[in-house]
Amino acid sequence: MQKRFLPDLSRRGFLRAGAGVAALAASSRWSPADADEPNVLNYLSWPGNADPYLVGEFEKQNNCKIRIKEYVGGDQMLAVINQSPPGSFDVVLADAEYMHLLRAADYLEELDPADYPLKDFWPEFQKFPLHWFDGKLYGVMSDFGYLGLSYNTEVYKPDEVGSYEAMWKPKAKGKVGFFDWYLPSMGTVSLAAGNHPPFDLSDAAFAAVKKKLFSLKSQASGFYTIADIFSSLTNGQAHLVPGIGEWITLGLRMSGKPLDTIIPAEGGLQWTESLSIAKGTKKRDLARKFIQYTASPDGQVRQATKVDNKKSIPSMAGWKLLNDTMPKEAQILRLELGKPNVMDEYKKGRIAFRELPKKQKIEDWNDVWSEFKSL
Repeated sequence: MQKRFLPDLSRRGFLRAGAGVAALAASSRWSPADADEPNVLNYLSWPGNADPYLVGEFEKQNNCKIRIKEYVGGDQMLAVINQSPPGSFDVVLADAEYMHLLRAADYLEELDPADYPLKDFWPEFQKFPLHWFDGKLYGVMSDFGYLGLSYNTEVYKPDEVGSYEAMWKPKAKGKVGFFDWYLPSMGTVSLAAGNHPPFDLSDAAFAAVKKKLFSLKSQASGFYTIADIFSSLTNGQAHLVPGIGEWITLGLRMSGKPLDTIIPAEGGLQWTESLSIAKGTKKRDLARKFIQYTASPDGQVRQATKVDNKKSIPSMAGWKLLNDTMPKEAQILRLELGKPNVMDEYKKGRIAFRELPKKQKIEDWNDVWSEFKSL
């Protein structure tokens, strides 16, 4: 990999990249007419994943174009794929906790593990449990990160936010912001209540989480979309936000904002993004090549260093290439080999998977979240 891939970490570079993504979104947007185009890979994904930095080399190597249908949130992703004719999409990027729903609805192709460089991955991720069903593989991890407690470093010192209990302190009154998604927000409150894993709760434990969550209402500054989280942390409306992580605060910190994220003593959540081949695709070979490319060392480095959304990556070969070519970024991202790194929290058992509720219905958790907001 050449130095030209080194991202500009300045604020100007950050904002310029954002503008570039907006322009990209307009030029690479998916339409149903693209589904049958032989040289178009139809990609259902979170926003930003058709950035030329990520996919330009793949398009060049395979003489194709990637068209992206963007969604925000797993429920919206399920709605889009449920309402689209078979063959509309070739590749789906999903949060790992939604994969069993996609697989149960027969939306995913079974993958051959031999097709993908899984042996290059950290051992913990070579047979990632949320990707395998009945011994069969349906997804390949593209990236991951941890969710904990993000905080304003001018207001809090690290030892003050070493526990989620900081959110209940008088100092936090009116300054606790919430990502308006029940899963990460209630998941961290469940961790704060001592539940590990946080989503496998008896009804009694679930009732206790509800009571603990509701006790935070007087501390809340608001409920935010992703874009609003950036602004609320930046303008000081919120000093603490549970259930988000470095994927938001690292970019802001690089632009000079006094923000950081900590994994409190009660633990954190792992978010995981996974690539799968959509059932009904007529371009299975191209879809397989795209997943192979993303899992390759070069593709993994690009995933890690995308300027507006930096991530951890599962491939040890990707880590090695990053350390060899971008040592500064490897240090910033805590992806250094042979030094303290992001795998330490994982190996110490401090990280739980972000999963869908095990014993209650999704609607039960959503109803509690809605009731909390309306208190």
